This record gives sequence, C-alpha cells and structure tokens, in this order.
Amino acid sequence: MNEFQNAVQKFGIQAVELESETIRNRVQQYCVLLWLKNQNLNLTRHTDWETFVSRDLIDTLELSKLIEPGLEVLDVGSGGGVPGLLLAILRPDIEVNLTESVSKRAKALQEFADALSMEVPIHHERAEKLLADFRYDVVTARAVGSISKLATLFAGYWPNAGRVLATKGPNWIKEKQEADEAGLLKDVEVIVRAEYPTPGTDWSSTIVQLTAKRAPH
Repeated sequence: MNEFQNAVQKFGIQAVELESETIRNRVQQYCVLLWLKNQNLNLTRHTDWETFVSRDLIDTLELSKLIEPGLEVLDVGSGGGVPGLLLAILRPDIEVNLTESVSKRAKALQEFADALSMEVPIHHERAEKLLADFRYDVVTARAVGSISKLATLFAGYWPNAGRVLATKGPNWIKEKQEADEAGLLKDVEVIVRAEYPTPGTDWSSTIVQLTAKRAPH
C-alpha cells in the first residue's frame, strides 16, 4: 500500500468514492505534477499526501456529491486545480470548465490536463467574461473570497451562473452576516448544502449554495 492509499484509508474515504483504478491513478499523477510545478510556482501549500487527502480530496469529494451527472460546471479561480481539475478527474460524467486569470497558473493547468490526457476546457480569463457569454449549471468556488465578494462577483450574471457552490471554513456565518448588512444578499439566497469535519482540526468545513432569489408571483 502506497502513501496515497494509506492516507485515503486513514481519513476514512470509502472505496466507492474512488471507484476506478483510472481515477485513483490520475489523482496520484495529478498530485505529482502539481507538487513538481509547485517548486517553481506557488500553487498549493498542501504538499504531502495526508494534507492533500484530508483537505483537497475530501473537500472535492464532498462537493462532487452535490453535482448531478451530465451537468456543466465552471470552476472559478482554479489556481493549481483544486477543486476544478480534481473534480474533473473524480467525475468524468460531468463537464468541468476551469477559469484562471493568472497566465502562469492557466498554463500550468493546461500542462496538467495534457499530461493526464484529459480534455478539460481551460480559460485564461476572468469568470465574469465567460458568464457574460455562456451558461453553466453549477459554478464552484474555493478560496476565491468572502460571501460578499462572491455575491458582488456574480451580480448581474445569475441567469448564466445557475447555482454557486462555495467551500467555506468556520467563518462563513460571519461572512454571511457581513454580506447581509452590506445589502448584498437582498436578491441572493444562501443555504448550507453540506457540513463535514475537517481532519486534524476542531472545526467543520461547509459548502454553501448561492442562488438568485425567485421573484414573487
């Protein structure tokens, strides 16, 4: 059993969640590519198997449970590929688009996708530009910014953003209160879709969903 498998077992990830050998191998290959590139380009602080599994993999697996087969997803600010590229590896039954405005990071993502033989659209531009022209079922965001920032970012683009799934730490309640007080959520509904323990900490991670409020009939 290798270090990746040891970490998967340690943190209680079920075999069904990494159901195929192809997926398991791609996850490991992606990590190796990411960590090599990270030596010259700051893409992640999670540079060992236990940290990767307990943070990045668990977050992405929890996110993946909320996305139905066949949907088109836009990952905002994809950075080193979490959750976007990792989600595409775990869920070949959905179409994941990555957007990254920093050219070096976008280039790195393309290198990863090519090395993994994955056809994942990678857009070197801001999410707003894509949302002005294209429609997605789900938008994912991790470490992109506060709820206030997300509400501001997607204002005017809700018809094309579908529902936004944002992975958050324990400060999300304070973020929501601040966004409410600033009047940024008057047209936006925020609900909790998932809450789960973060290994090695005394707090939980939360996935919140932002959607446009429906106009009253």
